[in-house]
Order: sequence, then structure tokens, then C-alpha cells
Amino acid sequence: MAGGLDPELCIGDIVIADRVVQHDFGLLTDERLRPYQPGHIPFIEPTERLGYPVDPAVIDRVKHRLDGFTLAPLSTAAGGGGRQPRIYYGTILTGDQYLHCERTRNRLHHELGGMAVEMEGGAVAQICASFDIPWLVIRALSDLAGADSGVDFNRFVGEVAASSARVLLRLLPVLTAC
Repeated sequence: MAGGLDPELCIGDIVIADRVVQHDFGLLTDERLRPYQPGHIPFIEPTERLGYPVDPAVIDRVKHRLDGFTLAPLSTAAGGGGRQPRIYYGTILTGDQYLHCERTRNRLHHELGGMAVEMEGGAVAQICASFDIPWLVIRALSDLAGADSGVDFNRFVGEVAASSARVLLRLLPVLTAC
């Protein structure tokens, strides 16, 4: 599950990371957090790199496998209104907070290019990258990381989790080949 950051996305959409960034790991200056790459201290071992890219070969296999794959619309009972969720590829942000603020949501989207925000993917990417292990983060949007995110999460989590599981089941044959 994840909160949506990109205003083009809707609850139920799936975001598959092509890069993961830990948005809350960094240096506090002028009352603002400036993210930097985990494992690097900016004034001792600086780096321009921010985040962990997914292996392009993995993304290619995933895109090929999901070509033409469709997701069932969220039910009207869950508030889905019959819209069919879409699959997107892009940056997923990781942080240790549950985001419930439109201003922060907009800042994270514009400054870091995040499409979604969640709490675990950055750690998975960091450890896998350290050991040269292929990885992938797939997130279904359970809310839009704004003032209504607590209500939305509880309303949509069941159906959105099932949709995410269908994507994962579809991808297992190509992911086990990594």
C-alpha cells in the first residue's frame, strides 16, 4: 500500500518503482530537510546520487509481462465509482511517517518527483543494492496522502491489496528469473 503523490493518480492505481528514494534521510538546514543518499555523509563522503534505480532489465521484463494486463475497477461499495485502475512506472518515496498533509504531498511530488509514498521500499532497495540483489517495489494506492488519507485507507485497503496481489501473481514468472 502507498499514498499517492502525483495528482494524476487515483486510489487503486498501481505504481511500480523504477527508482526508490528515502525522502526523510538527510541533512537539516534552515529548518528544512535536504535528502541525501543513505550510506553517505554529505560533508565526508558526498554524492550526487539520490535513490536506488531498479535494474532496467527487470523493468523491461515487468513491462512486457504487464502489457495488456488490466485491473478490475474498485467496487462502488468501496467508493471506486467503477474507474479501472491503471499501472504506472516511476519514483516511489520511502519515509517513516504516514503522510496526511496536502502541502507536504505536493512538495514531495514536485521536489523529488515522487509518484507514491510508502514506508518500506527504501530499506529493501538499500539492502538489495548493497548485496547486488535484484529488487522491485510494487505499490497500490490506498489513499492520496492528504487530509482524507486515514479515511480513504480504511475504505479502500481490502480491494486495493487484492489488486496489488493480482499484479504480483502476474509478475512472479518473470521475477523468479532475476
